[in-house]
Amino acid sequence: MAKHDLVGGSLWEQYSSKVTQRVINPSFMGDLTEEDAEKKGGKLIIADWGAEVCGDAVRLYWIVDPDTDIILDARFKTFGCGTAIASSDVMAEMCIGKTVDQVLEITNLDVERELRDEADKPAIPPQKMHCSVMAYDVLKKAASIYKGVDVSRLEEEDIVCQCARVSLKTIKDVIRLNDLKTVEDVIHYTKAGAFCKSCIRPGGHEPRKYYIENILREVRMEMEKEELSQHLEERDFSSMTLIQKHRAVEKVLDEVVRPILILDGGNVEVLDMKEHEGSTEVFLSYLGVCAGCPSGQTFTLKKIEDALQENLDSHIRVNIV
Repeated sequence: MAKHDLVGGSLWEQYSSKVTQRVINPSFMGDLTEEDAEKKGGKLIIADWGAEVCGDAVRLYWIVDPDTDIILDARFKTFGCGTAIASSDVMAEMCIGKTVDQVLEITNLDVERELRDEADKPAIPPQKMHCSVMAYDVLKKAASIYKGVDVSRLEEEDIVCQCARVSLKTIKDVIRLNDLKTVEDVIHYTKAGAFCKSCIRPGGHEPRKYYIENILREVRMEMEKEELSQHLEERDFSSMTLIQKHRAVEKVLDEVVRPILILDGGNVEVLDMKEHEGSTEVFLSYLGVCAGCPSGQTFTLKKIEDALQENLDSHIRVNIV
């Protein structure tokens, strides 16, 4: 057990009591043998996984019933910090009694949540989150050995950070769960981007399909849109005064529409609003590159109108002046 994991002032307080107990007295540390598998009437699976970036490694043992694919027993060994021990211990426990396919549905976030004392309080410091990722990866490795396929065939999620093996789903979930607002926060919580840094933004030594910078921006926009929708649901648009409707339209434009237009060098402004035959007509003018864009009267107009209708009222009509 690494001292820096569980000793030292406020750092100690960042670990749940479940983590502490698993580190001090892990229940599933050890190994399983062919003899053990024979006694239980199962097949022995041994999987190794290591994180080169931090030097931690874990070995997972399974005994699997070949007729039902149910994991009858599980053990682990690890060369790693206290968090790696706790994560591997709870991961091994979570395997027992499940089928191999069910185990593939377990994520590193499930491992971390299982270690929490309180549902809304993280079990480990954010900088140790990558240890639960390693426990998640060794599960897939064991499943691939049992199924006789390459582990990449079991990779249902896109991996954003190859160094820390952090998936796109994990990054999105952590941003939402912890209300993260900066790239530095994402790196701190997940370890994604903490090593070679190629996945932070374009321009690194290796091109990537996804970049943390873009993921964060997209998720924040989704969160703001959801928050706006929830807020506006509390007040019926049709019962607002024209001034209140104007403010509501501006808010949707600010939080849903304008961020996208600004990325391309454009913008939009509200010139006027009128009530007409049961509908609210919104008159807009494009700014910047949007003013001369051919899609301004078609695709972009439809997207703006859809955003206002979805977030405010289906009877809104948009006109470009």
